[in-house]
Amino acid sequence: MDSVEPLLIELPHELLTPRLRLGPPLPGDGMMLNRAIAESFAELHEWMPWAAVMPTVIESERYVRDSAARYLRREDLPLFMRNRQTGEFVGASGLHRIDWSVPRFEIGYWCRTALVGQGYVTEAVIAITRFVFEELHAARVEIRTDVDNSRSWKIPERLGFTFEGILRRDARTPQGELRDTRVYAMTDSAELRVN
Repeated sequence: MDSVEPLLIELPHELLTPRLRLGPPLPGDGMMLNRAIAESFAELHEWMPWAAVMPTVIESERYVRDSAARYLRREDLPLFMRNRQTGEFVGASGLHRIDWSVPRFEIGYWCRTALVGQGYVTEAVIAITRFVFEELHAARVEIRTDVDNSRSWKIPERLGFTFEGILRRDARTPQGELRDTRVYAMTDSAELRVN
């Protein structure tokens, strides 16, 4: 495979699903993000290492601006999930821990607490997985979750990702305790189950 210069890769402005618009964070999104984190903080604090402390609005704005820059440089491809009809912030997903030389990507996700259980994350993961194989020619797509977060790891299982194993004591929880991580991967979009 020819080497690809990530900065020259054209990315669509947004990915559309039946109910969602998936697009990169933009300057000015900090307030919207901060409200969703505040509403969902109890759940996020349990699982997300970045949610050890509730951010301020300024910190959230700094995050979205830094994320927008990282997206432009193709270092990280964060995506905000918004309701396609109303524009309401639903949650965040995207492609992380990117290795363009493979190419390999990791899909991460979280959903606003009030909207959990409505299939939004599954819908986003399906769209992102298809996109990364069809448009970015991925050789490997991963999803990693805390072993105790069954709601999170049931998504890759339902969609046909292969469970590859458990990384023991490989990360820390937001509370600082060592945790184990379940690793799922897909190497071909034909493996994706959408029913």
